[in-house]
Amino acid sequence: MPDREPSGWPWLRERLVRLRQGPRGGVPEAAPDAVVQVAVVTDSAAALPADWIRAFAADGALTVVPMPVMVGAEIYGEGEDDIAETIAVALASGKPVKTSRPSPGQFEHAYRAASERGFQSVVSIHISGALSGTADAARLAAQRVGIPVEVLDSRTVGMAQGMGVQGAVVAAADGRNAAGVLAFAQDRLDRTKVYFYVPSLEQLRRGGRIGAAASLWGTMFSIKPILAVEDGRIIPLEKVRSAAKAIARLEEIVAADASTRPAGQARLAVHHFGNQAEAEELARRLAVALPACPPAQISALPAVLAAHAGLGVLAVIVGEGSTPGSSSPSGVSDATATGGEPAAGEPDGGEPGAGRATARAGD
Repeated sequence: MPDREPSGWPWLRERLVRLRQGPRGGVPEAAPDAVVQVAVVTDSAAALPADWIRAFAADGALTVVPMPVMVGAEIYGEGEDDIAETIAVALASGKPVKTSRPSPGQFEHAYRAASERGFQSVVSIHISGALSGTADAARLAAQRVGIPVEVLDSRTVGMAQGMGVQGAVVAAADGRNAAGVLAFAQDRLDRTKVYFYVPSLEQLRRGGRIGAAASLWGTMFSIKPILAVEDGRIIPLEKVRSAAKAIARLEEIVAADASTRPAGQARLAVHHFGNQAEAEELARRLAVALPACPPAQISALPAVLAAHAGLGVLAVIVGEGSTPGSSSPSGVSDATATGGEPAAGEPDGGEPGAGRATARAGD
C-alpha cells in the first residue's frame, strides 16, 4: 500500500506549486505580506513519505540527507532500491547490520545549496541526539557555511520527527523567519508521542539502544515489550506476554492518547518493517476506535530505523495537525510571521495562516 497523505497536506502542495509558478497570465499579484526565506533540512530518519519529499524538495525548500546503513562490509543509502530487502535478509540470517550518521560534508552541501537558491537561512531538524550523532554532524557543517543555520535535535524519531519537519515546511511557506519556523517545528515536536512493539529486543541491544540486561530479561521470559520514546531515549512502557496481546495493548494506548488531543487535531502514522498486513490491520482498528481522526499514514520504517528495530516492528506516532486552521483564513500577524509574539487571540504555537507567502526574490 502506498504512503497515505495526511489530511490537509494538499493545501501546502498547492501553495508551493503556486509559488514556483509565479503570477498567472502576466497579471501582477497583490504585494506579498511575506516571502519564503527559510529552507528546511532533515535526515532520512524522519520517515517522510516519498511523494511528499518529491513535492516539496523540487525548489530546495526541503532537503532530506540520507543516513547510511552498513550490511556486512557494504554501505547503503536510504532510497536505494534493494535496501529494505537487503536489511531484512541480513537480519533474518544474523548478518551484522549497523548504522552511521551522515558526514558533515553532506550537510554542508545541503546548506550551501540552500544559500545558492536564494534562501536566507536554514532550519535543520534531526533524529534524537541520544540515538545518533547526526545533529552533531549538522552543527559541524553549520560552522563551515555563510548562511545562518539553526540545528534542532528533535529528541524523537520516525514520523514524530517527520511531523516536526512538516510543521517547519508549513511555517516557512507562511513566510516566517528562522526563529518562527524553529518555534513552530518545536511546538509540533512537543505534541508528538512514539509508541512501538518489537517481537525481539535483540536488535535494539546490538545497536546499543537498550541495555543488555533488558534484552536478556525479555528473551528469558518471552516478554513482548511495548516501548516509547521519551526525551529522546527508548524506554520500556509495558511488558506483555504474547504478540497478540502486545499489539492489542499498543492499540489501546494509542487510542487513549489520541482521544485526549484537541477535537479534530489528532494525527496518526503507523510504521512497519516486513509486516505490512499487520500495520494495515492496526490502522483499520484505530480508524474504528477513533472515527474523528483522519486515516493513519502507513509506511515502512526507513532503513536506518529498521536496522535497529528489526523485523516485525509496529510503531504508531500520535501527533497533531500542522495545516492552516480554517478559523484563521486571513493568515497570521506580522509579528507571528517573523517569529515574534503571536497576535492577540492566537494561541502560542498556533497554525500558520494560509495564502500569505510568495516566492523568494531571484527564484
